[in-house]
Amino acid sequence: MSKKILIVDDLHPAFKEQAVLMGYEVDDEPQITRQQTLDKIKDYIGIAVRTKFRIDAEIFEAAPNLKFVARAGAGLDNIDDKIAFERNIALINAPEGNCDAVGEHATGLLLSLMNNFRMADTEIRNGIWDREGNRGYELKGKKVGIIGYGFMGQSFAKKLAGFEVDVMAYDKYKTGFRDAFAREVSMEEIVKHSDVLSLHIPLTAETKLMVDEEYFFHFKKPIFFLNTARGEIVKINAVLNAIKSGKILGAGLDVLQAEKFPVLGEQSWYNDLKTNDKVILTPHVGGWTFDSYRKISEVLAEKLKALAL
Repeated sequence: MSKKILIVDDLHPAFKEQAVLMGYEVDDEPQITRQQTLDKIKDYIGIAVRTKFRIDAEIFEAAPNLKFVARAGAGLDNIDDKIAFERNIALINAPEGNCDAVGEHATGLLLSLMNNFRMADTEIRNGIWDREGNRGYELKGKKVGIIGYGFMGQSFAKKLAGFEVDVMAYDKYKTGFRDAFAREVSMEEIVKHSDVLSLHIPLTAETKLMVDEEYFFHFKKPIFFLNTARGEIVKINAVLNAIKSGKILGAGLDVLQAEKFPVLGEQSWYNDLKTNDKVILTPHVGGWTFDSYRKISEVLAEKLKALAL
């Protein structure tokens, strides 16, 4: 059969252009629905997706000729990797393409929290000039704890290099990864010494709702907390309670336990979250810049070339 790829999501044209040069026939259909995908996926050896829908058993069952799934982003949590492995279907993703965006976004959130940018801006726009109430903290000399030292965690550590901080990294699945930007430590050291905690781990059965009240309880010092990883890793009520108790000085959340409206607005914790002036929220855009949009497609194209199908 012909080498056909179906793009079902919004990808930069660079992926299609390179795939065509490799000899693939590419149908770029970012508006296609899940049902339409199910109806035609049998004719394709590859599918490219971002976050539109889950590539699950139903999709795989309808795609007997599928050889690979290209995920335009870092995580693979919207793909049933167990079924893919069983069917010998290759999975390619592109954390290299948006790690700089995530590292910069996390840095921006941290600086905004530590210097009260959100509250200060709002107050001035409402006729309030409060220097004392908006006094901030300096990053220099602080200890930054990073959980997960893959592409994203490494990128954040690199971005912090000029701030003269002590970057500590813990990764349950890696050892010997100390580099010029972070030192490898135990989880015990993270909870004992961190002034800042930043998550850079994938969503798995093990990490789902991992960060709860007990998790924050173990930290010895008040922390600034960042999550640019996956929202379902963190219980939002635990974050709000930790802010209330003084365990968290400020939280920068690019991802949430529930995302998009109207679902987000229906959550019991949403009103408390949106009215909390110690929280900065962004709509899951940490890795989604004009630059990463292109770079992700370029990385996917290179990995498709390496598959040599």
